[in-house]
Amino acid sequence: MHPRLLKTFLAVARTRNVTRAAQQVNLAQSSVSDQIQALETELGASLFTRSRQGLDLTPAGEALKPYAEDLLALAGDARVAVDATKAGAAGSVSIGALETIASARLAGWLAGFRAAHAGIDIKLKVAGSGELLRRLEDGEIDVALCFERSNIGEPDPRFARRVVAAEPLALIVPPGDNRADVDLAALAEKHFVATETGCVYRAMVDKAFAEAGLGKPSLAAEAGSIDAIAGLVAAGAGFGLVPRLAVAAAIDRGEVAELAWPGPVRSADIVMIWRRRRVQPPALKALLTAVGEGFVPVKSDGARPRHAASLPS
Repeated sequence: MHPRLLKTFLAVARTRNVTRAAQQVNLAQSSVSDQIQALETELGASLFTRSRQGLDLTPAGEALKPYAEDLLALAGDARVAVDATKAGAAGSVSIGALETIASARLAGWLAGFRAAHAGIDIKLKVAGSGELLRRLEDGEIDVALCFERSNIGEPDPRFARRVVAAEPLALIVPPGDNRADVDLAALAEKHFVATETGCVYRAMVDKAFAEAGLGKPSLAAEAGSIDAIAGLVAAGAGFGLVPRLAVAAAIDRGEVAELAWPGPVRSADIVMIWRRRRVQPPALKALLTAVGEGFVPVKSDGARPRHAASLPS
């Protein structure tokens, strides 16, 4: 079974759609169909069946899926082991991050890391949380930095994860709002601007409200980005609750005002996620160590970073 066929099989299994799978593996739809057919011919079994929801795995497909994941991971480990034997090879590392983390935290930090590791080629890719995890699964990035979700369920044993910073939340209000800090009862009557359900930033808001006993926030509008939220709040559409790193510049410029959030959840964890391997590439190992030792968050009374003394492979 060629790794290329297995990668295409997993893309179809994940998306349940040939068109979306073709986009993920950068192939024509006909090529995806041909590869799935070739794999089914090799195995002598059908791997997918059609339903109203899309393509479902057959029992044979369900049986193949974990082995396909393991075989691709093992192939990656083999390449890493061979690369590690090349004398003087500094290597490269690909980092995926949310846009807010990339601009507010990684930009300056990466400059210092590059100065200390001049021979390492660094690639930075910006995407949403779901896309980052998909790219991590497919080996398109080596490490992902995103905000922790409260509803991730059981951790995936294929990946290691580490909290590297705790970022304070900011309650933002229209400019010129000089009232005293509001209490929870007052906030229950306010309208908020938030991202759509399913977004990691919306999960933060829902968690903060739930922990404060406020139920779900009353929404004035849903926006597609933190910048859009800040703009709507500045225009008087409502309040916003977001990671402070994403709106610090807007607060400093006076575009929005900041009040103290009175709820018990006052910070959001930034997590670093990477694939467990028998041998980590030297470049990635250097990055993991550097992030674990020196990724410095915004300081606040209720949010302190938790660094790893050592990082697993």
